[in-house]
Amino acid sequence: MGRVIHFEIQADDLERAKTFYGTVFGWTFPDYSAAVDAPYFGVITGSDEEPGINGGLLPRPAENPGPGFGVTAYVCTVGVADYDAADAAILGAGGRVALPKMAIPGMAWQGYYLDTEGNTFGIHQPDPDAA
Repeated sequence: MGRVIHFEIQADDLERAKTFYGTVFGWTFPDYSAAVDAPYFGVITGSDEEPGINGGLLPRPAENPGPGFGVTAYVCTVGVADYDAADAAILGAGGRVALPKMAIPGMAWQGYYLDTEGNTFGIHQPDPDAA
């Protein structure tokens, strides 16, 4: 593992973002809100036969920094075989926890970190027994 497997787009207006990306790229947005108990849409970027990854669309949790104050970017998630080992490696290399390990019930363990430059990224360990 260790490859980017998922991205997330934070949006101030989910419907506006869905309309934009759907119109520009033809992406579709299944509603996964019930699985995570919060507003969350999948981002399907193409068929499984095409190279690429899918992602998620969620409400922005904090105010957008605005023009001239740095980059507002997608958050990439990296697949890992062992969440706890990856957590230890991240922390040992100077990373920090942004959002702690959480279960996506019946699917995986997910968490978010800050790298040494303050960039947010996620890790994801598939686990059908996650609860």
